[in-house]
Order: sequence, then structure tokens, then C-alpha cells
Amino acid sequence: MSAVHVIDGEAEALAVAAELAAEFREGAAERDARRRLPHAQVERLSTSGLLAVSVPAEFGGADVGALTLAEIFRLLATADASLAQIPQSHFVYVNVLRRQGTHDQQKFFLGEVLAGKRFGNAQSEAGTRHVQDIRTRLTPHLDGSYRLDGVKHYSTGALFADWIPVLARSEDDTLHVAYVPSDAPGLTVTDDWDGMGQRTTASGTVRLESVPVPADRVVPHHLTFRGPQLHGAVAQLLHAAIDVGIASGALAEAADFVRTMSRPWFESVEEGHTTAAEDPLLIQRFGELSIRERAATALLREAARAVDVARADLTDDSAAAASIAVATAKVAAAEAAVEAGSALFEVAGTRSALDSLGLHRHWRDARTHTLHDPVRWKVQHIGRYVLNGTRPPRHGLL
Repeated sequence: MSAVHVIDGEAEALAVAAELAAEFREGAAERDARRRLPHAQVERLSTSGLLAVSVPAEFGGADVGALTLAEIFRLLATADASLAQIPQSHFVYVNVLRRQGTHDQQKFFLGEVLAGKRFGNAQSEAGTRHVQDIRTRLTPHLDGSYRLDGVKHYSTGALFADWIPVLARSEDDTLHVAYVPSDAPGLTVTDDWDGMGQRTTASGTVRLESVPVPADRVVPHHLTFRGPQLHGAVAQLLHAAIDVGIASGALAEAADFVRTMSRPWFESVEEGHTTAAEDPLLIQRFGELSIRERAATALLREAARAVDVARADLTDDSAAAASIAVATAKVAAAEAAVEAGSALFEVAGTRSALDSLGLHRHWRDARTHTLHDPVRWKVQHIGRYVLNGTRPPRHGLL
């Protein structure tokens, strides 16, 4: 790995994110079409220092707020939604260490992050009763170490990771996170993800067969959800930022296509409009899409500010307010992303449907990424909170 830069503040973090987004936009369609995994781009994320911006100041990091972190993800997703999703779990498991890691664990692992090392994700399992039904087992040995056994799916980031955080249950059935090096004996990562969208996230399968884990690599994740917490709010905020970024990227590409490639409809020409961009009906539709995208962006930023407020004074009430704000943003972001990705073809015309142009990646990415967790349940929690003052549940998906 090349020398790793250490970012010293929020302004620099945003400037680096904007620079990388411009860089990653080049070749994004080709990477998607050929399913060319972005190893070089992920390495750039590491060496840029962007993956370490949430490390606390006491350990040498910039400790950026949620507002900055959400904007980083939004910027990256405008360019390449797959690339933006790859480090989402990285930041989630940095947060797990911040909340539940011992000082020694924080010092070691956050030092790894500052050195450019990447966390992946081995969390979800397929074929179980539901998404929270985790069956991977963390079995203790007499010497205090552990053994990991299980199979994980949708393991975004694992193929690119130096450390793979594994969600597992201990003997008493409580959840823990084991931070396992990617070259650990008994651990295999298979690139078998074949989703129609988010094609280059390599969200494949992780197999764990008697993987040895030292005691100091295990963090008690179940404690995260005792008392007020922002674990789920931050995780969902980053997903919402990706969706908003998809909407922004699709709208920008649609506008560019209409200005430079689309022919005006003949009836518009008969009314005196010489270009597609002058068509009043297209102008109307772009106005509607822009309102939806701007609203989602505004809700994303409002949610991020709510997370930052709660982080400064964490109580049951502030945590609930943050979760509801994030849920609201996620609903709006999901709707905006899917609509913009689909409306791109409506406004750009027949030529935009050519497979060689790769414009369909925006809709495919939006439709795939928004399946991560159902927004219908978020609407329920929002309604209960507004109508009856019911605080949302404490889990990692809200």
C-alpha cells in the first residue's frame, strides 16, 4: 500500500471526497457493465485517508460528525453507488469499537484504520427465519480464545478487507463481533454476488470453519443496544446517503443526456422548440425530479444534524429523535433514487435505453440497494412516534 494520508478536519474530508467522486465517475459505467471489481479505487479510498475520518481525535483521527460523513457517502454515490457501499460496514464497525471496544482494542484497531486498513462485513445470513436470526457460533476454549463457525451472505466489503468483523452468538446466545484477519485459517471469501444492481460490491459469501479468534479480538455487540444508542441511526444514515447520491447522480446524467444527446419530440418542434432541453413538458418533469431529489437531500442533512445533536447529549429522547429523523430521510431517499433512476429513460428518450451506454445502472443500483431493509416498517415507526410518542426499537436497522 502507498503512503496513507491522515485527514485533519471536516473541510479536508469533504474536499477529498469530492475529488475522489470526480475520479471514480470515470469508468463507473464500464466497471458496472463488465463487473470489474474496483480494487484500485478501494485502495485509493484507503490511501486518501477518507476511511479514517471517524476515528476519535484521541487516537489521531479527524472525528468528523454525522453531517460530514453523510455528505462523503452522498458524494461518492453520485459517481459510483457500488463503490460508495463498499465502505459502509467499515464505518459501522468502527462505531462498534468506539462504543464497546476496550481502550486497548480501540488503540490497536483504530491504529489499523489510520494506517489504511479496511474493515469488511460478515453479518447477514441466508435461509434463516429472519435477518436478525444469527446462527454463526462463537465457541470459547479453555485458554480464553474462541472458535468461529458459520456461513455469511451479502458480505459487502469482505473481499476488499484486511479485517472482517463477524457477527456471531456466544454460548449464552448474546451477540458479539469478532474482528478476524482476512487471511485467518478456516476463513474463505467467495465472490459469488450476482445481483442485478450494485454489481461491483462483491457482496458474496464468507465461510468460517473452526476459525481461531484470540479473546482480545472479540467485542460484546449486544451491549450496544442497552440504553440509548446511535448504532442503527448512523448505519442507516449512510444507506440513506447512498440512495440520495444515486438520485443526484441519475438526475445529473439525465440532464446532461437531454442537453447533449436527446432529439426534441416533433410536436415540440412544431411549437417552436428547437432542442429537447426547451421542451416545456421535459422542463416540468425535471423540475418535479429536482424537487424530489432536493427534498431527500435536505432530509438527509436534517437527519445527520439530529445524529450529531444526539451524539453530543445522548439520552433516550435524543436517540429516538435521531432514529426517527434518519428513518424519514431513508424513506424519502429510497423513493427519490428509484424514481430518478427510472425517470431517466422517460426524459432522455429511446436512445438512453441502449445497453452500451450503461444508464440503467442507476435504476438497478437504486432498486437493489433499497431492498436492504423495508422502508414500510420505517413509516410505521415514524407514525407511532408522531401519533403516540412511541420511541422506535433499539436495533441496527433503525
